[in-house]
Amino acid sequence: MGKLISKNKVLLIMLVPALIYVIVFSYIPMAGIVLAFKNYRYADGIFGSPWVGLDNFKFLFVSNKVWQLTRNTLLYNIAFIIFGMIFEVGFAIILSELNNKVFKKFAQGFMFLPYFISWVVVSTIMLNIFGDNGVLNSILLSAGGEKYSIYSNTALWPIIMVCVRLWKQTGYGTVIYLAAIAGISQDLYEAASIDGANVWQKIRYITLPSLKPTVMIMTLLALGNIFRGDFGMFYQLVGSNQLLLKSSDILDTYIYRLLLTTPDVGMTAAAGLYQSLLCFVTIITANWIVKKIAPDYTLF
Repeated sequence: MGKLISKNKVLLIMLVPALIYVIVFSYIPMAGIVLAFKNYRYADGIFGSPWVGLDNFKFLFVSNKVWQLTRNTLLYNIAFIIFGMIFEVGFAIILSELNNKVFKKFAQGFMFLPYFISWVVVSTIMLNIFGDNGVLNSILLSAGGEKYSIYSNTALWPIIMVCVRLWKQTGYGTVIYLAAIAGISQDLYEAASIDGANVWQKIRYITLPSLKPTVMIMTLLALGNIFRGDFGMFYQLVGSNQLLLKSSDILDTYIYRLLLTTPDVGMTAAAGLYQSLLCFVTIITANWIVKKIAPDYTLF
């Protein structure tokens, strides 16, 4: 062990800042879990407040609200994972097959740009385009039509959410899969060309199988947060629009509003713990299934 540490001491030193970050921001705050089982009083503090057992959880599960929120969060994330993987892998393969390097670099930058745009800016852009006084309605009115606002159409928002998510995140995922494609040995493609394989056959029999480990790892990482929604996205795009909350409200935004509208920190902590436990069980189960099917692609 001593020789191993001495041999890799530089790498271990580089690991220290990340380790400190995880301990300070991930493990130490876990002590706050006790709030879910307490009637928190500011004067008594976290550990001095009285225990209430599972009373905070009873409040959550009395109504069907939590089940609806859980369903929304799960379905949205499943859609994000499936469509995200399809678009990211698809665009990565398309870009990798382009021979024009200038256009390829431009396309990569153009696709990656939305990832850096804040959700606040995205919501403002959407409001200015699709709002009651937006560009779309101005065009409709000038053409003799009637106003149409997507902010009053509940059924349309699941599709909007998925599309906006794909627009913003596809570029980032594409870069990851492009890096994986760049790591595929060119000898495989050259051998396939000699054997008479066309572009589609190379993609089917070389590129896609070679991307399988990356796809599995990215999917497992995404499953770890399948019950955690993108708070910035949902809160900024939907806000407190009561018409849209039925189809676009998720656990994260509900917990945030609960903390704002009620002084009971214990109920909010209980909702957060419920969400974390769902994520934990999901990633453990998914990793166990992958370990049985393809042990080489597991996270741990």
